[in-house]
Amino acid sequence: MQTIRVATPSARYDVFTGSGLLASLAPRIEKAVGRLPRRVFVLTSPEIWSLWADTFLCSFSESPVALFLAPGEQHKTMASAERLLREMIRAGGDRGSLLIAFGGGIVGDVGGFVASIFMRGIPYVQVPTTFLAQVDSSVGGKVGVNLPEGKNLAGSFHHPRSVFADTGVLGTLTDRELRAGLMESVKAGIIRDRALLRFMEENAEAILDRDPKALERVIAASIRMKADVVSRDERESGLRMILNFGHTVGHALEQVTRYKAMLHGEAVAWGMVAALSLGRRRGTITAGQLDRLESLIYRYGPLPALKLRARKIVAATGSDKKNVGGVRRFVLPLGIGDAGVVEDVTAGELEAAVGYMLAKAKMAS
Repeated sequence: MQTIRVATPSARYDVFTGSGLLASLAPRIEKAVGRLPRRVFVLTSPEIWSLWADTFLCSFSESPVALFLAPGEQHKTMASAERLLREMIRAGGDRGSLLIAFGGGIVGDVGGFVASIFMRGIPYVQVPTTFLAQVDSSVGGKVGVNLPEGKNLAGSFHHPRSVFADTGVLGTLTDRELRAGLMESVKAGIIRDRALLRFMEENAEAILDRDPKALERVIAASIRMKADVVSRDERESGLRMILNFGHTVGHALEQVTRYKAMLHGEAVAWGMVAALSLGRRRGTITAGQLDRLESLIYRYGPLPALKLRARKIVAATGSDKKNVGGVRRFVLPLGIGDAGVVEDVTAGELEAAVGYMLAKAKMAS
């Protein structure tokens, strides 16, 4: 097991990663939050609960109240949050309650958001069950839901008391889900960790074959990178924006396809291809670096086909929450293992980058 510390001005907590954490969850949570309260809730999906309920519950003397959220971005809504809040009230929840988010990124985002506003805020713990959630969304305290106008437009910063990333639960992921999650680790390497990027290049076969040691190394390195960035910039006022590399176009792709055509990591992967193209046009990376980084993305594919118009995708980026005062903010690669935020990307530049992405998608289909 590895322990990674997140230390921000408003919160300090540990991220634990390793196999076998789920079976001893209750005492681990007690160590993080103190004595378990009278009312503990666990938010999960029906599929995750059917697979892991027995292991999850075995260390609890009294079973938490189970709340359920159906899978899919279409359920990451204010309506779902309100339903859960009301269920918690009916089940006797109060200001002393604790919520455990047990599932993928959607469960973690919605669970954290619900915890942040229930009775003006209660503590919660993240127990992520997907690769993507373990390396990215469970760490950092950004929680929220989608609006029809865009992704994560309603939300808050509410850090978990602790994160328990049990690598043992990843065995039930499909190959597609694993590959989509690995795209966030590819992103971590591109923007801030050359060693991780090189490891993923040299050990792709072992990683995709789910070698435990290879996966644990990728997970721990990805979490360390994000923990370091979050600790330096908790509220996304500067450095933390680089974590959105590939997400501007990625979120737009999810929005225009109504969150039904691709997984989040797949959308981010295509968004990274667009961002790399824009970086090459601006000279922030060389042609050789473009080829190297793009090849790594494809190595962890395949990526879904895209049958969309560039202008529609560009229009959808207008609701990106990084934009402030009408200024379009965009994360670009600055060589290998570095990235920065620019504020002068024109609609024409972005349309060209999206066009490049669509051309690559056509070639791959």
